[in-house]
Amino acid sequence: MKITNSFAIGVDVGGSHITTAVIDLENRVLLKDTICKQDVDSNGEASKIFDLWAKTISESMKKSPSPIKGIGMAMPGPFNYSDGISLIKGVQKFERIYGLNVRQALQRSLGINLPIQFINDASAFAAGEAFAGSGKGYKKIMAITLGTGFGSAFIENEIPIVKRDDVPKMGCLFHLPFKNKIADEFFSTRWFIGRYKDLTGKEISGVKDLVEIAKNDNVAKRVFDEFGLNLGRFLSKWLKGFNTDMLILGGNISKAYLLFENSFTNELNKEKVNIKISVSKLKENAALLGSAHLIDEKYWNEIKTAISLM
Repeated sequence: MKITNSFAIGVDVGGSHITTAVIDLENRVLLKDTICKQDVDSNGEASKIFDLWAKTISESMKKSPSPIKGIGMAMPGPFNYSDGISLIKGVQKFERIYGLNVRQALQRSLGINLPIQFINDASAFAAGEAFAGSGKGYKKIMAITLGTGFGSAFIENEIPIVKRDDVPKMGCLFHLPFKNKIADEFFSTRWFIGRYKDLTGKEISGVKDLVEIAKNDNVAKRVFDEFGLNLGRFLSKWLKGFNTDMLILGGNISKAYLLFENSFTNELNKEKVNIKISVSKLKENAALLGSAHLIDEKYWNEIKTAISLM
């Protein structure tokens, strides 16, 4: 790997944590010894949230081999990604930063005048996988995250596609109808908990519990089979419509992919969907890589229109 002075900070903001790291933009590599992670009280005062975010970013900055060029942040929505203003409201997190300019607040807390750019967290995950993960070398990628919620993004030539006839608005699938509900109700942790209880009357805390018993529990096997079938049935339309080359699965549920792979791929085959499928290689590091690349000037010029539509 050649030596470079092209470094940026990648930031992944979640509802209960913040993770930061230095990214080598030229080599598309995350410097693992620069990773910092802190728990965050998302219901806390705005000043405390900003101060903790700034402190965590600063810790990674101190570990950079040379001065950084800027900071890219993967943020949950709703958010004005172009202007850096939080629009998160009514979801029991970050209520007290609603309407505030996060860019300006962090620049003040950090005492810097470097660029700070923002991107939707699902798009950051997908972009990171396209840059340096499972999607590298593929033109058209759909990435989904399966966990407490159902995230999605569509990528073409490393750029998120958020407004076009062959993708849903914002690249979001979670709110679209499926059966008698919305997709998020079927492709998240709570579906597994609810379905297993419906079939057995027994309580489980999450998908990890089902993985542990699936080898000897036929009901657990059935739940995973149903999940894969439903996922294949729901995604087929969008995979075909986007002419997808690669589907990438992320989130905690993707760790159980082998348990629903057969039913999922069988359903895709029925729908005549023939694509490459991969579980995320970068996992939680994908959003760090995807967000940091906003600081690459050439990439920013290519992506800024998509950012304005998020």
